Amino acid sequence: MTLSIKEAIEQRISANMFDPTKSLTTAQIEELVRLATCAPTAFNFQNWKFIAVQSKEAKERLKAVAYGQQKIVDAAVTFIVCGKLEAHKGLAHALKPSVASGLLEQSMADAWVQMAHDGHEGNPVRQRDEAIRSASMGAMTLMLAAQSMGLVSGPMIGFDPAGVAKEFKLSEKEVPAMLVAVGVAAAGNWPQKPRLPVQEVLTIV
Repeated sequence: MTLSIKEAIEQRISANMFDPTKSLTTAQIEELVRLATCAPTAFNFQNWKFIAVQSKEAKERLKAVAYGQQKIVDAAVTFIVCGKLEAHKGLAHALKPSVASGLLEQSMADAWVQMAHDGHEGNPVRQRDEAIRSASMGAMTLMLAAQSMGLVSGPMIGFDPAGVAKEFKLSEKEVPAMLVAVGVAAAGNWPQKPRLPVQEVLTIV
């Protein structure tokens, strides 16, 4: 890591131009996802899945269900960031490391599992909301991680979810929320676009 979090936030751009001659190692891809999974999730659900689309063949398949966006082919890797439905059913497993490390008492973990079950079982709207929230926080953290590593990223919502699910064999419980292209910048990217003044978006009460 070479940038502070403040620098990464302020310097991050939504890149469209990537150097197609540059690739990432498996270690770099794994580190990006490791850092992405440091993002928060409700109850520590960790209800996400990251598919790293890196091979030429896979990139072409993804491009075909993402309205032909060239950056999918040019970027070193494009992540399909998914959120998982029915996250409450996997919570006991997700909390095992916290219990094993002594961070959580088993009784507290059990209580969280019960609360999550009560709030999510039979509630598809809440499950989907949670899946999208978790995937979005993971995707944003991945983009900041990429920026801090000297890479650029480009988030995409322009894709056919059903097509992505079919091409990459997602289960019915895995919702593709966002694509994130990552790689080395090529010429022609815009700088970060100006934001509205804080006074227009902040209310302090």
